[in-house]
Amino acid sequence: MTGLHRVVVTGIGVVAPGGATREDFWQRIVSGKPAVRRVTAFDPEPFRSRIAAECDFDPAAYGLTPRDVRRTDRFVQLALASADEAVRDSGLDLAAVDLDRTGVSLGTAVGSSITLEDEYVVVSDRGRDWAVHADHAMPFLHDALVPSNAAAELAARYGARAQATVVSTGCTSGIDSIGHAYRLIQDGEADVMVAGASDAPITPITVACFDAIRATTPHDGDPEEGSRPFDADRQGFVLGEGAAVLVLERLEHAVARGARIYCEVGGYASRANGYHMTGLRPDGVELGLAIEDAMRQAAVAPDDLGYISAHGSGTVQNDRHETAAYKRALGEAAWTTPISSIKSVVGHSLGAIGSIEMAACALAIDRGVVPPTANLTTPDPECDLDYTPLHSREADVAHALSVGSGFGGFQSAMVFSRVGGA
Repeated sequence: MTGLHRVVVTGIGVVAPGGATREDFWQRIVSGKPAVRRVTAFDPEPFRSRIAAECDFDPAAYGLTPRDVRRTDRFVQLALASADEAVRDSGLDLAAVDLDRTGVSLGTAVGSSITLEDEYVVVSDRGRDWAVHADHAMPFLHDALVPSNAAAELAARYGARAQATVVSTGCTSGIDSIGHAYRLIQDGEADVMVAGASDAPITPITVACFDAIRATTPHDGDPEEGSRPFDADRQGFVLGEGAAVLVLERLEHAVARGARIYCEVGGYASRANGYHMTGLRPDGVELGLAIEDAMRQAAVAPDDLGYISAHGSGTVQNDRHETAAYKRALGEAAWTTPISSIKSVVGHSLGAIGSIEMAACALAIDRGVVPPTANLTTPDPECDLDYTPLHSREADVAHALSVGSGFGGFQSAMVFSRVGGA
């Protein structure tokens, strides 16, 4: 595509289950050891699904003050922590960049769900009173109502005065938020974007919602064995939490300041299936079209792909839909391309997971390693591709594809490529 600016990744920050930093996260996913346990955030006994991938997150360790913690939801705190790591990693001197051309794009599926639920419990006296006692609410409750508060917090933290946007497209929010930032830089609207996603959905109301549609697993054995994408014995996904933020820059801007470049954003596409709020067409046509479009933009042929980060939620419907999409979009290369789902290790953090998976793609290109799909011991015969069971493998990853599939029919795909390498 002519006339568009090239966009690169120069910083990565991650807070994920089993990993308080980018390096912790990477070591965890390549080890294939799931960070899943019985829920500790509340008593899960009344619920169908009682396990989750929780972050061991200490806000003070990330420099957040008691005031920060008091006025922000956990999802905002996770976003702040991962963004700070990404900005440090990028080496950006905020005093030297043009903040009028620096922006924020943050994705989330459920926003401040913890604060909203906790405060409702307070103002309604645990649901007893229909007429709530508003005078008992925290003074920052209005911020929790709008998911844009996280993007605003990041913009204020860095003084970013270009566009500050929240993207909320369910479980594709993390890919779509990076895609939005990518297009702003492509079009010349910004030089630098702090882009990613965050969600902290491990609350009673969220767990109850997924219980109701039986999307999450009722697994009651070893929690670490609960997330089983593409496995014949899977029972649903494991709810998770976390955040990942990437620093995206116009290529010339990054080169001019001597930045370390992880990879280039080659292409991004999204489609809607216009079909069902939670259902998927078995032929995977819309996801396949998104994959084809993203690869066309990146000028990447199916045989060029070195790794695919699967959506791989661990539901029968999604895993089979996704497998069909790869076959449709990639042809014979679908059977020879390494694919894996890191949700088997860090769970499904709803809107955040797409950015976490894009961080994994950038690191896979940088490190030359494909992380495994944990717990894949008995493959579903209908999921007959190379889903990298149990163990990571070394690989020359010049191009990585990641896909996302969300309730509402959202289907997104993004390609990262090694700069100057094929």
